[in-house]
Amino acid sequence: MKRGLKDRRLERQRGLGAITVIVVLVLLAGIAAAIVRLNSAAQTTATQELLAARAAQAARAGLQWGLYQAFKGTWTACSGASQTLDLGSESGMRVTVGCNSTLYNEGESAPGTARTVRVYTLDAVACNAAASCPDNTLVARPGYVERRWQIHATD
Repeated sequence: MKRGLKDRRLERQRGLGAITVIVVLVLLAGIAAAIVRLNSAAQTTATQELLAARAAQAARAGLQWGLYQAFKGTWTACSGASQTLDLGSESGMRVTVGCNSTLYNEGESAPGTARTVRVYTLDAVACNAAASCPDNTLVARPGYVERRWQIHATD
């Protein structure tokens, strides 16, 4: 018995639907993988930005603390004074605050009397390390953030 031309065409076209389904599934899997990867990158970026903001705020708080110590606290001479503040329970950060001061003659307060001004240089480094900041051994570690603020103030 001879088969018709139409029957032969149907036999040849049977596997085409399966190939199309496989190609579509592979494309959908690739798109899903790209979406997951983009979402992961976005979450990592948002986490890094949050940690950086916390480090910047911790460094600012360290400067405020250092200014208090220099003007009203125990660092009145402020030559080479340094202390690490543990803000781990509030923000997960540590801040190392350093202070140096220099005396300058700035004109005269009265004729023949030099006016002396003390200039304080405060440096605050905040990071999310377990030890003190800056921690150069952790710089290449993912998730490590560090922010430095420095100010000059006079009394």
